[in-house]
Amino acid sequence: MLENPLRAIWAAGKPVYNAWINFAYSWSAEIMAHAGLDSLTVDMQHGMADFGALIPILQAISTRNVPALVRVAWNEPGLIAQILDAGAYGVICPMVNTRAQAESFVAACRYPPVGNRSYGPARARLLYGAEYAARANAFALTFAMIETVEAVNNMDAIMSTPGLDGIYIGPADLSISHGKPPATDLTDPDMLAVVDRIVAAAHRHGIIAGIHTATPEHALKMAAKGFRFVTATADNLLLQAGLESVVKKLRGA
Repeated sequence: MLENPLRAIWAAGKPVYNAWINFAYSWSAEIMAHAGLDSLTVDMQHGMADFGALIPILQAISTRNVPALVRVAWNEPGLIAQILDAGAYGVICPMVNTRAQAESFVAACRYPPVGNRSYGPARARLLYGAEYAARANAFALTFAMIETVEAVNNMDAIMSTPGLDGIYIGPADLSISHGKPPATDLTDPDMLAVVDRIVAAAHRHGIIAGIHTATPEHALKMAAKGFRFVTATADNLLLQAGLESVVKKLRGA
């Protein structure tokens, strides 16, 4: 039976450790897929991949059967359906600020009668077999991003949306929205208090709490807070840090 393997990890009470893909290249995605992470997320909002680049990236990730999610550029039903048809295990939707926006997002990810996703699974049916359509509503993960003051104020309404699997904190936009400098690994006490409120609300509503971080050290801290979907790094950050280390050694720093 078709099952999303990330659901099994959460059912066992364990966190999913994820990495972000910003490059629009299949080979770097394939390298990421071989690293041993629980999942990968292709960023179509601030990353370099468009839909044409997404397909070879997903194909490269499939060489290791690593669950691949996609962050869409916006809450747009047509693109969301295309991404699921392409075989994504789930969708992360940015800037979900209201219950109505959350409902629209979830509906775009679900076939009728619970949603309005149009049928045409294309690559997804090839990957997952003929049973995909019957299992798709339970298979595809839906994460709404909480990243504004408005979303925090509406988080209980958002999190109680039927069919929403989880929320995902965008710390930089969340910080900006609260009048703070953008930051990924949050240390500001006010922002950490907001994060605590969000994760507590997610637990109260019985959904998965996710968050973006830039380092494994901070990822482990967030997992200890109760986050169960934690991004620990990104391909561009790894390249930058690796090159900086090489240059320092070459320069004798």
